[in-house]
Amino acid sequence: MSVSPARAAAFDILLQVEQEAAYASELLHSTRYAKLSAADHGLATELVMGTLRWQSLLDRRITEHSSQSIRKLDAQVLIALRLAVYQLLFLDRVPQRAAVHESVELVKRARKRSAVPFANAVLRKLLDGASGHAPSSIANTETAMELADASAHPDWLVERWVQHYGLAPTRQICLHNQQPPETSIRITDPAIESELKGASVVLSPGRLLHSARRIVSGDVTNTAAFREGRVFVQDEASQLVAMLVGTGENILDCCAAPGGKTRVLADRNPASRILAAELHPHRARLLRRLVPAQNVEVVNADISQLPLERPFDRVLADVPCSGTGTLARNPEIKWRLKPEDLADLHARQVTILKSAMQRLAPGGRLVYSTCSLEREENEDVVETVLKEDPMFRMVPARDELARLQEAGELAWPNPEELISGTYLRTLPGMHPTDGFFAAVMERMQK
Repeated sequence: MSVSPARAAAFDILLQVEQEAAYASELLHSTRYAKLSAADHGLATELVMGTLRWQSLLDRRITEHSSQSIRKLDAQVLIALRLAVYQLLFLDRVPQRAAVHESVELVKRARKRSAVPFANAVLRKLLDGASGHAPSSIANTETAMELADASAHPDWLVERWVQHYGLAPTRQICLHNQQPPETSIRITDPAIESELKGASVVLSPGRLLHSARRIVSGDVTNTAAFREGRVFVQDEASQLVAMLVGTGENILDCCAAPGGKTRVLADRNPASRILAAELHPHRARLLRRLVPAQNVEVVNADISQLPLERPFDRVLADVPCSGTGTLARNPEIKWRLKPEDLADLHARQVTILKSAMQRLAPGGRLVYSTCSLEREENEDVVETVLKEDPMFRMVPARDELARLQEAGELAWPNPEELISGTYLRTLPGMHPTDGFFAAVMERMQK
């Protein structure tokens, strides 16, 4: 029996995610899988993202029916088993025996024939006792441990969220992470919206911003507007962070790739000089391709090594982070991240923020942001640098949201719900966005 294109693609992507620390969403949209039919690409996406979202649950089910520790299994065998179990537990429309047979074929395809009898035995046992798993059970959890178990999240991550945000908000975060997230785009030209509708892309208004649209149905990535770079996918909270930067004549985007926020800055500041810095060469090349605006200069450089020429009146430091606010889109992060990683990230983020602050002119404003839910990467970074530099002060994020509301740009009815102290904070499940943090800082006049 041959393996279907969708399952073969899902297996190959999951193996690459496992062995090369690749990101599933990037692989799914790579040219390698562009020739899959719409149906096969849809099934491959479901298999990949679902398997990653529910990985710990799948591994528990495999362990219950395995004579071997899953830690001793070859990656190819374990991934084939996970794919089968995900289909058995979650995909009612997939014939169970087809899921089992094709996963066994995947083991053969990976040249692990000696493991075929073992895989067959495990899956037969699972097939005999397969039953669905209702995500609604998340709502009935009463402790961090129960919630982590029911929602397929690492215990340590859920425990710290419960301590910081409380049990009820953490339930909402976990529930959100286990579902496909909505896709948002930014619309700057009404003609593009009409063009997308003509291409069978159904849109609804943005929930956070009036300039955003939500994809109801259709494939925006398969339109001419997307291919030509006239429309791009970007979470609404990410768009909002860039809008907090405001307007200026000389703007620095410190860690700019892949360029979503850079494009927002360019759209809102068409006559300004924008310097977009990116450390990694391949990401700098991507940035140049995705942000064609004439007023944007892309430089491949470490922000700390940029020459101290004319200072900038606006700076965006959207720093590399753990990404725990984006687990619905990047579920592999929760299986890679370790508690000790947060200290390393904190140190890097402090270094980047200090470098960014040095490039800000007196009276200028800087926005520090992450897509992390972790205090070490957010409040702790800002508080650390402010203690060391008395020339900077916090600007309350509510003031900037009020500015956007008065300008008719903020669609969210109650800006106070987007505020945590002096900071902007969106939480997945509590807000219709990814989890973002932003702090607005001002360099005082000498």
